[in-house]
Amino acid sequence: MPGKLEGKIALVTGGSSGIGLATTQQFVSEGAYVYITGRRQSELDKAVKAIGASQVKAVRADSSNLADLDRLFTQIKQERGRLDVVFANAGGGSLAPLGSITEEVYDQTFNTNVKGVLFTVQKALPLIPDGGSIILNASIVSQKGMPAFSVYSATKAAVRSFARSWTSDLKDRNIRVNAISPGPIDTPILDGLGETEEQRKGIKAQLTSQVPLGRIGQPDEIGKAAVFLASQDSSFVAGVELFVDGGMAQV
Repeated sequence: MPGKLEGKIALVTGGSSGIGLATTQQFVSEGAYVYITGRRQSELDKAVKAIGASQVKAVRADSSNLADLDRLFTQIKQERGRLDVVFANAGGGSLAPLGSITEEVYDQTFNTNVKGVLFTVQKALPLIPDGGSIILNASIVSQKGMPAFSVYSATKAAVRSFARSWTSDLKDRNIRVNAISPGPIDTPILDGLGETEEQRKGIKAQLTSQVPLGRIGQPDEIGKAAVFLASQDSSFVAGVELFVDGGMAQV
């Protein structure tokens, strides 16, 4: 039985770890050929080895660097000629409460999470055939007022807004744009919120207590949601924010 993405060409930015890596594994298992990007070649090499399939290719690229994006899409055009699915996943940011937000924190977070998403999608457009799928990685933090998250949350609110506006921009080409908003997911980024093992355990316990399903999510649970939005299973789904959060932002 063919996979749900059989014969599709996909791009996953930030694909070397966490949600990006898990989504790439899901895409490959469903038959897609997947390009992944990341800023560190060593991490990309580890990801390709972990996936262990011939249907994945790593390209070192910083999504906030327009020259890197141009090089990436030139390579994809030469090698494959098109992109059926784009998962603009690369993102990150530092936490800072109001009163201690620096210009560096602001610029870095918006460059990665907003500028990077915008120009990844815009530069990919010439390669996306009519009927393609664009998936943006947002977050439940845009819906919740969490301390020290204001800059990061604002970037994710922008990403969610992109899904609405770009659905209207691209309706004549039948290109569907949707956002996934993960809740707390067990990834290296989550571990990075604490400086010590005790702090990390405390943060995870606090987050778990806020999730109605009573646990932290797994990266492959986001990957499976991305497969849904990438495939024809979601052929009448456009402009949505799909929460994969165990109910954290819902109740």
